[in-house]
Amino acid sequence: MPKKKKIGSYPNAMIVMSLTAALFLIGFCGLLVLQSKKLVSIIRQNIEVRVFLEKSETKAGQDSILNVIKKKPFVLNSAEGAPITYVSREEAAKEFIQGTKEDFTTLLGENPLRDSYRVKIQEDYFEESKLQGIKKEIEKIKGVYEVVYQEDLADNINRNVTKIYAVLSAFALIMLIIIVLLVNNTIKLAIYSQRFLIRSMQLVGATNGFIQRPYIIRGAIQGLIGGVLSVGLLIALQQLAVRNVEGLLTLQEYDKIALLVSIIVSLGILIGVISTYQSLARYLKMTLDDLY
Repeated sequence: MPKKKKIGSYPNAMIVMSLTAALFLIGFCGLLVLQSKKLVSIIRQNIEVRVFLEKSETKAGQDSILNVIKKKPFVLNSAEGAPITYVSREEAAKEFIQGTKEDFTTLLGENPLRDSYRVKIQEDYFEESKLQGIKKEIEKIKGVYEVVYQEDLADNINRNVTKIYAVLSAFALIMLIIIVLLVNNTIKLAIYSQRFLIRSMQLVGATNGFIQRPYIIRGAIQGLIGGVLSVGLLIALQQLAVRNVEGLLTLQEYDKIALLVSIIVSLGILIGVISTYQSLARYLKMTLDDLY
């Protein structure tokens, strides 16, 4: 004997699945933004300004230059490694030979390179105009021969990062609009199956608030379940990627991921409540003829 459909039955599974898929896509976009921002931050922190010293500079003079540079506000404050690294002319020659596979000392008969400091810069100063100011400021220090950095690199990175964020933001916004419309239509169809039950409740004197309350609570619960399921899928995907992609672990900022998780769950509840309320409001205002 076929099971009879219960009066007031509601397609909960369909709504939860729609919300889960929608919130997962939004969360995935958010995770991409977080990872890309962290990657850009790491790239910026590893850009170095090279301070070449006069060949005649003594060890005491080099230490004096180091102490002056350390006090500058643009020097990176990092717990991971020293922000200023000393590179002797001999070490620089080894690096050059390893990189080019050519020993220039045999051709020139001497090492023309200079002792230098490699200075990591605060991310806030990662602009071409500010880097130019840093260059001029350090070159004023007695004993400094020249300051070199990759010119136009900052502007190129900033320009490309802006484009990437714009594309991701536009994609996330389009997906959010599509998803909200999809979920909204799904809930409307679900409420449509309840229209005669809603009408019956009105006829026996139930107020709009009394009718809306259980549906809105149900919408909030559906949004909560959808949010939790989407977060579970997102975290599973993130952990799978971390285990299989080398170096991805360094891009993880778990405090920001936790914030993203709370936003996704809250967004699920909000979409569920608002979509349910809007759909109910439509049928509460309909006449009996319109219901048919």
